[in-house]
Amino acid sequence: MNSLITLLIIIVAVIIYSVFTFFYQKRIVKTVTEEEFRAGYRKAQLIDVREANEFDGGHILGARNIPMSQMKMRMNEIRKDMPVYLYCQSGMRSSRAAQFLHRKGYRDLTQLQGGFKKWSGKVKSKK
Repeated sequence: MNSLITLLIIIVAVIIYSVFTFFYQKRIVKTVTEEEFRAGYRKAQLIDVREANEFDGGHILGARNIPMSQMKMRMNEIRKDMPVYLYCQSGMRSSRAAQFLHRKGYRDLTQLQGGFKKWSGKVKSKK
């Protein structure tokens, strides 16, 4: 019986944490469709947070590659006074990057819904 109560407490804690994280994420970064992303990214800093090999395989035209693994060391390359548009392969890393940047004082953060795999616009790749 005690193990059942413990399991229920753990499940409830996970659910509460998930709901909190979901609403926190909604508050700090705007997740937009491809059309909305395309309409705004030319007036912003477009950052691809995927690793260099993924970036070389294809990226949105005009994007700079600052991998999530290097974000802490390279965040001084991102201006705080301009909007920041982020994307990764699926949206997970760009969410983490947005959380990190928000903690460092960046406020105008937008990410591509579904990430690069949902992108149908112009793409550049190294050959």
